[in-house]
Amino acid sequence: MQAPSGRVAPDPDQLLEALDPEQRDVALALRGPVRVLAGAGTGKTRAITHRIAYGVATGVYNPAEVLAVTFTTRAAGEMRTRLRDLGAGGVQARTFHSAALRQARYFWPRVYGGELPVLVESKLGLLGNAARRNRVGTDQATLRDLAGEVEWAKVSNVAPDDYARVAQTRGREVTGIDAATVARVFATYEDVKRGQGRMDMEDVLLCAAALLAEDERVAAQVRRQYHWFVVDEFQDVSPLQAALLDLWLGGRDALCVVGDPAQTIYSFAGASSSFLLGFPARHPGTTSVELVRNYRSTPQVVAAANRLMAGTSSAGVALRAQREPGPEVSFVEHADEVEEAERVADELLAAMSAGTPAREMAVLFRVNAQSQAFEEAMAIRGVPYVLRGAARFFDRPEVKQAVSLLRGSARGAAGAGDGDGGSDPVAETRAVLAGMGWTEKPPTGRGNVRDRWESLQAIVSQAQEMAAAVPDATLADFVADLDRRAAEQHAPVAEGVTLATLHAAKGLEWDVVHLAGMHEGMMPIVYAEGPAAVEEERRLLYVGMTRARRRLSVSWALARSPGGRSSRKPSRFLAGLRPASASDRPASERGGSARRRKGVAHCRECGQPLATTAERRIGRCEGCPASYDEELFERLRAWRAARAGDEKVPAYVVFTDLTLQAIAEVRPHDPAGLLRINGIGATKLDRYGEDVLAIVAAEPVSSPAATDDH
Repeated sequence: MQAPSGRVAPDPDQLLEALDPEQRDVALALRGPVRVLAGAGTGKTRAITHRIAYGVATGVYNPAEVLAVTFTTRAAGEMRTRLRDLGAGGVQARTFHSAALRQARYFWPRVYGGELPVLVESKLGLLGNAARRNRVGTDQATLRDLAGEVEWAKVSNVAPDDYARVAQTRGREVTGIDAATVARVFATYEDVKRGQGRMDMEDVLLCAAALLAEDERVAAQVRRQYHWFVVDEFQDVSPLQAALLDLWLGGRDALCVVGDPAQTIYSFAGASSSFLLGFPARHPGTTSVELVRNYRSTPQVVAAANRLMAGTSSAGVALRAQREPGPEVSFVEHADEVEEAERVADELLAAMSAGTPAREMAVLFRVNAQSQAFEEAMAIRGVPYVLRGAARFFDRPEVKQAVSLLRGSARGAAGAGDGDGGSDPVAETRAVLAGMGWTEKPPTGRGNVRDRWESLQAIVSQAQEMAAAVPDATLADFVADLDRRAAEQHAPVAEGVTLATLHAAKGLEWDVVHLAGMHEGMMPIVYAEGPAAVEEERRLLYVGMTRARRRLSVSWALARSPGGRSSRKPSRFLAGLRPASASDRPASERGGSARRRKGVAHCRECGQPLATTAERRIGRCEGCPASYDEELFERLRAWRAARAGDEKVPAYVVFTDLTLQAIAEVRPHDPAGLLRINGIGATKLDRYGEDVLAIVAAEPVSSPAATDDH
């Protein structure tokens, strides 16, 4: 017997042999309604693809009558590949939108005559037209937030006339625009779109649903075509997608849904886990199976994830680890965000030196604006990185615009006779950014307006840090510092450590994961109001934790800036997971402000606090003259080049230039002195310490380049 592709069809029993007991239960449940609660890393895709292949191999399913639905093009492609390899290549695996668009394009001309409206790639142009007609701002952040709200309304079956009422009950909000105005923009957008013969992605689902609901011939033909349905990531379905699925089924029960209520993190976009949790009530006779064996993460990671969810309304299945034990999950409290970013970057560099590929590591955070400190710390250390789901900090449109305006302001001040180029960098920065819409008070709600504010606020905070560290700094000095930071972070990389928000990390996994910035106000995020919103934040943290295969680190900073007030607390979600830390003690026991500032690094030349990662790395202010031995520095560089060549690694993996400069400046004479230099830990001390100390002492070393007199 051969599969349609020409391959020899697999033996049904062999398909079952490849599964664990719970996965096998899924594969054997070929008929009737089936619900699979699949915990993180439990092999849900393996289970459902083997179920389909087993149904085809046993003759229960005709592959042409099976429709497997998922949420991303990547997931659909992976499913098609697996099904083809399992002898079920004739099965359709599509996203909701792809399946709906295919049906709408085929049936629309036959039912309504003429071609289907043209699908627009982006709503923003049409929304801009609608916003202008209603005298609403048309900056990109506002338009993106309006687009998100229109999408939510449409997938939630909320019409423009009902929006204002429903938005109030659901807590929906677009910053700076009242609900009645949003409703008018929504209605105008629909009119503009229809007038131009266009449709958006939500209309694709609405058109397909309308065809099925209004024409029995269409419904009958679709139901003859597809008899068996499988839907992955069912916790993410919207009311509109659920309605379309019901129309496809037409009252039949040949449906298998797979999902994890603990990974419901898109409620703000209209997703609802109620369809997954309430599936047995809506489909009597449901066979329910739980996948609990986690093949992704170590027992230590799994135990932490289970404890995070235990006893909460967000709890899904209790995972059971299948991997060998690994290191304990680390929970680390830092004095400030600069220190946090530096320590994480040091650990990443050490892991790379020990053989972990950069692509197998990730730093995850709550919002995009948090990436900046890590971008800088990693760039200085030569750790390659890629930012997923967002532009690098200095590539973001609002940041580029802000720096350009600040540069112009500094030049204007100098040209007007203010020779210092702007005497108060903080006041000047606030004034310039206020012209871009920045305010001291953050915007309410989530969205692109909030993201934009956070990026601008990060620039204001940098100005404040510079003013505190260098009291006589000018706006021109601050702009020069911004330019330096941007230059350091723009090194092109082919691959690197992933920097991503927790939302962007969904569906991915790495050997090493650092969850950073996990303090109250960020996790849960400050605008998460009410129990439901807070629980979604817990689920978001769970998603982040379960991305780690082998090593997981969770960290937070007590202050934003070096020397700042240590007023933050670690996330409430970490209670019961982490050990006690300094922040758990009353301020009086921690020693107050003096003790908080004790660990702040100071310039060895002028004594001022060091405000940036680069300055802390070399132990002195950028403006202070270098006091390192340049001849020693060149000998160290020559030795490093030879070692890097011997080990077949980039030079920065041995030591970065900044670390070599610090060695040439401090001239340590023993291992303890080396360990006090940023960028040198126990691993590098063991590997390179003897050579470095010999070079400092002007003694010969085994490396042929050690005596090279460059």
